[in-house]
Amino acid sequence: MRYLPKSSADREAMLKAIGLRSVDELFARIPAQYRLTRDLRIPDQMAEPEIMDYFRQRSRENGEGYTTFLGAGAYLHYRPVIIDSLISRGEFLTAYTPYQAEISQGTLQSIFEFQTMICELTGMEVANASMYDGSTAAAEALMMAVRLTGRRSVVVARSLHPEYREVLATYATHQGMPLENVGFGAGGRVQIADLEKSITSETAAVLIQSPNFFGTIEDVALIAGLAHKAGAMLVVSIAEAVSLGIVEPPRDADIIAMEAQSFGVPLGFGGPYCGVIATREKFVRQMPGRLVGQTVDRQGKRGFVLTLATREQHIRREKATSNICTNQALVALMVNIFMTVYGKVGLKELARQNLAKAAYAAGQFRKQSKVLFDGAPRFNEFVVETSEDPYAINGRLLGHKIVGGLPLKKFYPELGNAALWCCTELTTRSAIDTVVGLVAESERSVRSAKEKAEEVAR
Repeated sequence: MRYLPKSSADREAMLKAIGLRSVDELFARIPAQYRLTRDLRIPDQMAEPEIMDYFRQRSRENGEGYTTFLGAGAYLHYRPVIIDSLISRGEFLTAYTPYQAEISQGTLQSIFEFQTMICELTGMEVANASMYDGSTAAAEALMMAVRLTGRRSVVVARSLHPEYREVLATYATHQGMPLENVGFGAGGRVQIADLEKSITSETAAVLIQSPNFFGTIEDVALIAGLAHKAGAMLVVSIAEAVSLGIVEPPRDADIIAMEAQSFGVPLGFGGPYCGVIATREKFVRQMPGRLVGQTVDRQGKRGFVLTLATREQHIRREKATSNICTNQALVALMVNIFMTVYGKVGLKELARQNLAKAAYAAGQFRKQSKVLFDGAPRFNEFVVETSEDPYAINGRLLGHKIVGGLPLKKFYPELGNAALWCCTELTTRSAIDTVVGLVAESERSVRSAKEKAEEVAR
């Protein structure tokens, strides 16, 4: 009876209390055609050892022993073992949400430290906690810009993560917020001439990603100048937080919307992740999410409080700055621990390793295939165009326990047989050499088939 909420005796007692003799009698008022008269088509129950064995097998199918070259907003970095050890402590794992400050000092302090380190990392003056992920943080940042400027429309770079753009489109539809997309040039960066034409007196904000979806680093200062000249704000989305270990923070931005998953948060089938908004202090009143401040109590001891925005502000429907009010402090704590373990020097070294691995891999791919957007500054991702469909290549790579790059045809059909490849500190040189060799075989096979076809045609 361990997993059953009600025993047969419990059910009989409940039916008796309401004057009924059976469950069928309870549901008799529902027309017969809408009542299920058979068992659910689900597997039979299993004993606990069988359940554990089942999930171990599924886990092995999900990539145990595999090398992955996937990135695209979800990155496989090493997670120090101390993270799970500390977040499993009852003080953190069982905490709900820090409304009652006197019994939530630990949670409030962890959020305060998180905000402080995020500000140091991004070059901003204030940061929040409790955004769901990078995509919702980007959408909330644009809504924040709309409130601050009193304008409605926004300009979005097409080099922003495609799934972020899908989330943004959903938000915009119900906010009455017109979106205009601006394409990318040969270098994979925002097309500056088109961007300048798209910014008008009605533009509330320009949204770019850097490093962008193709791994290319945008000219943030130049784009900020164009936006500010027209009275618009610049929002910069960062999907790969590790890049900030070596890439100059986008200090020219007005708002930074970041996904901090790379900092110790497991991939976890897409969540929960750790969204962040960081901005300038003068904009703090319009910043969504929680903000923790430091104070002193009556004895002069340091204490922490939710400040500048009460919980009620986030549940006032259309009058609220945001309707995102879930407590993501446990995930933010993972990021906290990660940043503390690595420190400034460690984060810089981690970023350098990512940069070096990607540079080596791109160089090896360049000998066999075409690396798109070559020559532009990039971090740990790059785009490779192959003669063969990347889905077919990836299918063969799986046989070698390798998860290949992300095919881009779904999001950018004009790029044809292009795929986005990612290298992190966990990518070994031997794995890179293996995958490049397998792709080279594919290229030779396609060329050979093409030559034979041309010979037959002649």
